[in-house]
Amino acid sequence: MGQGIGNLLAAFPALDRFEAGSHVDPVVSCDAPGTRPELQQMSGKHRVQERKRQRAARRRRRARAWREACVAALAVSLLASSACAHPNAPPDQSGCGEVGTWFAPATAMTIATDQLLAGLAQRPVVLLGEAHDNAEHHRWQLHTLAALHGHHPEMVVGFESFPRRVQPVLDQWVNGGFDPKAFLEAADWAAVWGFDPALYLPLFEFARQNRVPMIALNVDRDFVSRVRDEGWAAIPVDGRFGLSDPAAPAAAYRESLAEVYAIEQMHSTNEPESGHSQPVVPDDEAPTTEGDVSANERAAATGEGVTSPENAAVLAPEAVADGIDIGPILESEHFARFVAAQLTWDRAMAEALAAARRQRPDALVVGIIGRGHLEYGYGVPHQLADLGIPDAAVLLPIERAATCDGLPANLADAVFVIEPTASIATARPKARLGVMLAATDDGVQIASVLEDSVAAATALQAGDIVVTAAGFSITQLAELVEIVQRQAPGTWLPLTIRRDGKEIDFVARFPTTFDTPE
Repeated sequence: MGQGIGNLLAAFPALDRFEAGSHVDPVVSCDAPGTRPELQQMSGKHRVQERKRQRAARRRRRARAWREACVAALAVSLLASSACAHPNAPPDQSGCGEVGTWFAPATAMTIATDQLLAGLAQRPVVLLGEAHDNAEHHRWQLHTLAALHGHHPEMVVGFESFPRRVQPVLDQWVNGGFDPKAFLEAADWAAVWGFDPALYLPLFEFARQNRVPMIALNVDRDFVSRVRDEGWAAIPVDGRFGLSDPAAPAAAYRESLAEVYAIEQMHSTNEPESGHSQPVVPDDEAPTTEGDVSANERAAATGEGVTSPENAAVLAPEAVADGIDIGPILESEHFARFVAAQLTWDRAMAEALAAARRQRPDALVVGIIGRGHLEYGYGVPHQLADLGIPDAAVLLPIERAATCDGLPANLADAVFVIEPTASIATARPKARLGVMLAATDDGVQIASVLEDSVAAATALQAGDIVVTAAGFSITQLAELVEIVQRQAPGTWLPLTIRRDGKEIDFVARFPTTFDTPE
């Protein structure tokens, strides 16, 4: 099979160039959304319909590519017949990507690992995407990081999870200072990121063990929130943390953000367009209070009204998102500020990566970043190109089933096929109070109560402010989430709630068994 794949590369020059490390621009050949002039003139509703048509066209192109590949291969007797299976054939003959292999969306073909890594080692920047609390994604990142380090030992690793103000802490950690617990405390991990540190510590320890410099890519949450409230232009130059003006986003990126924005408004506790909407999060997710959040691609949003692109899927299914008329949203001033906030994140991370490359021109700069900032080259890669680095590579982990019907050609430079997350027993059953939470000026508010939940049985109500839980004061979403998730089956959780100006004590009684997270 290895010889067959190698020979098939000759029939696809674009894949051969990709494996050699040169840039392949799939947008040119695959009618990506927003790249054709006529799309620019369509209404939001018509653009949604056009994207559906383009997805169907991509599937047809992929099937045709497979047929042509098989014909070419058979003509020169280079591939075994098993390699010519139609993608809709049974699993042992399908065109789905195989778990443990690299897959090129631009060509719908497997890529030889050694050739891919050798090519990536020649790139100035390599971006590894993730869903922030997906353990399998972080394992893949660690293995990929180690493999890249083997090809290019001079390396720098940047993390979205850290704001720039903790850079001295990262420097001390890499140079042998702190034990892991002290490091997380010094970096203010619970406040700036909030996800289970066990997911990230192997990456941090790899950098420390190999003395690979770690770079804080993010900016403070308060700054991003201010951009959303006031707009980028309203922020004085000396108050922008040294950031330059972000490059204007592609039309397709604005459309995708419009869908995220619309879904956020659907789950907002205040009126849309008020300028101060408060997105809500499930009580069983650990939201961050700095940067973005995508708890296993199911979390809803940060507590400060800035939703990340990778969060849209949890807030509403694709069918609902496809049905949203984004036309009016695209003209909204409030949405313009929302976009400005997203671009601020993208620009900040891109500038930190570009600065690391300038300071160490011989180093391979690797970014550990949420996939919503990387997919389709819209976010950080777009800003890097504006900063003079047009050939940053984007790598993503993806479940095998997602490869079967074809991937958008411009999704990423390469994807690594993993097992379905649901089949990996990494998540333990955890307590759920059964509420949606929002960060407000008054404190952590219960935005809604789910039916047949612990909260409903406790008589909690929408609008309640959580004052204490288990005797601890609650001032942040993450604090309440952490306490709820510590509850064992059958335990009771004392809560103090402020309702109509009065504080009332409740006791939440958890069931004797918890359901396993989906």
